Amino acid sequence: MVSTLNLEIQLQELFKQREYSKIIFEITSKTSEEERSSSICNLLGICRIESNRKDKDSLLLALKDFKQGYLKEKKTIHAIDCLGNFITSSILLKDMEQDYKSDFSDLINLYESVEKYCAKHRPIHLAMTMIYRRLNYAKKMIFHLDKVIKSNNFNAWDLCNYGYWNCFDKNWKQSDFFNYGKLLDERLKEIPQNQLVELPETSNLKIRIGFLSADILSGHSITYFLKTILLNYDKKKFEIILILNNPKEDQSTKEFKNLVDENINIWNFDNVSAVNRVRELKLDIIVDLMGYTSTNRLEMFKNRTAKKQIIWMGYCNTTGLKNMDFIISDPNLIRSGEEKFYSEKVIYLPKIWNSHCGFNFERNENPPPFLKNKYFTFGSFNNFAKINSDVVSVWSNILKMTSNSKLILKTSSKKHASERIKELFNNSGVLNSIKFIDREKEFKNHLDHYKQIDIALDTFPYNGVTTSFEAIWMGVPVITLAGYNFNSRCGESINKNLNMEQLIAKDEEDYIQKAVNLSNNHDAYINLRKSIFLNATKSPLFNSQDYSKSFFEALEQIV
Repeated sequence: MVSTLNLEIQLQELFKQREYSKIIFEITSKTSEEERSSSICNLLGICRIESNRKDKDSLLLALKDFKQGYLKEKKTIHAIDCLGNFITSSILLKDMEQDYKSDFSDLINLYESVEKYCAKHRPIHLAMTMIYRRLNYAKKMIFHLDKVIKSNNFNAWDLCNYGYWNCFDKNWKQSDFFNYGKLLDERLKEIPQNQLVELPETSNLKIRIGFLSADILSGHSITYFLKTILLNYDKKKFEIILILNNPKEDQSTKEFKNLVDENINIWNFDNVSAVNRVRELKLDIIVDLMGYTSTNRLEMFKNRTAKKQIIWMGYCNTTGLKNMDFIISDPNLIRSGEEKFYSEKVIYLPKIWNSHCGFNFERNENPPPFLKNKYFTFGSFNNFAKINSDVVSVWSNILKMTSNSKLILKTSSKKHASERIKELFNNSGVLNSIKFIDREKEFKNHLDHYKQIDIALDTFPYNGVTTSFEAIWMGVPVITLAGYNFNSRCGESINKNLNMEQLIAKDEEDYIQKAVNLSNNHDAYINLRKSIFLNATKSPLFNSQDYSKSFFEALEQIV
């Protein structure tokens, strides 16, 4: 057999050339399992996956390699590399088999057995975030992303993820988001000016506005709000360009392309090429619909792609970027005196920051379910990651204080784990009162589930947005908790614009009392529900014409 040290050197050269199949042959033909070091085991496993990512047998062989490499040394850096890849590959296998009933306890236990050796090991902490993302466990996501940041071995993607997941944590105040945003801005790459085409200085005959998103796909929440804008703009005054950042397109993407004047897709462009391509569009304004979310391109905004740059809708907080000039808000979300905690200048729309385009089918007033059921049904269709221990405690108290009540939960995720949520409710003694509904393939069926709900319960500190608009469209009242920054006040703005301030709780105790009192006062509840159904589409929530007028007037003022 050859010297493993010499072999490793040869293999690294082959790896640089992406000769994965050749590496597999070299290792398996020239070494026995006993002779392979942890680093060789790790390389072998990686090459098996890279050579055929969708093959289950290759994944199983890679798992064996990673496990062997870990057990050989356990505490060395190479062994921890193997463990990180073992965890990641195990999750990929579970995904492939759609085994979402797993609680991942075996993988969590493996990590915890060597946790003290992993403090600055970025890959294993990212592997752990994959577990907790599938368990919808925001607190643990933040814990491991914090380890990544503190290791000082991170990239801009890690920073965006960390900032985004802290939206789920009430302990992160707006000053924390502001200060963190400055760190992100500092760490985003600044492209040398000699690599960039110059921004145009001349004015256009029409105001040219670009909207950048990776989420113009069927069923995505953002499409219902963006359509409000695209269906109601003056083509004599404005030209709109859709800038896509997605490798796939569907029927919805095609429909949106037909609503605008131009469209491009920058998915295959590196950041230098993407900035130059967008600069060539000679935009007066570019609107980022992603912020820290999705497959964002914040580095483009760091290096400026248009005369004016705006963050709107997809991420409801400050980006921290000096070159992100404006953030679109309303007076209910960012209060007077709070502007100093947003790096962008605040554009205050007069009523609401968002308006939903509604749905293409007739609205029918549905009777309150309690009339037939003889008990009250609460509900939330928010992402399970928004349901933290505080939310569970409040909702559990509502169920305990409301006789024979039920709670329906459903998430929009295609594949999700509800075990953690079930455990939290079980610990509160109310699991028998919870009904879990699977994701619906047909959107109309999703909306129909609101017919089973008497009162919708908003999450906190990360409020629902689309789910609240949907509930209100269906005539279901939404109880929300007053917040402390943009993303925790979305529910407030929605209810204020609906003239339903009585559904905004000042604290958790008030939240409980509002839900309990409303469920006990049937006449008041029925009147309130009827008022919501009759007035929803007349309110700023669904007034597309009025909203679009305000939106474009605001953009005209900044050009």
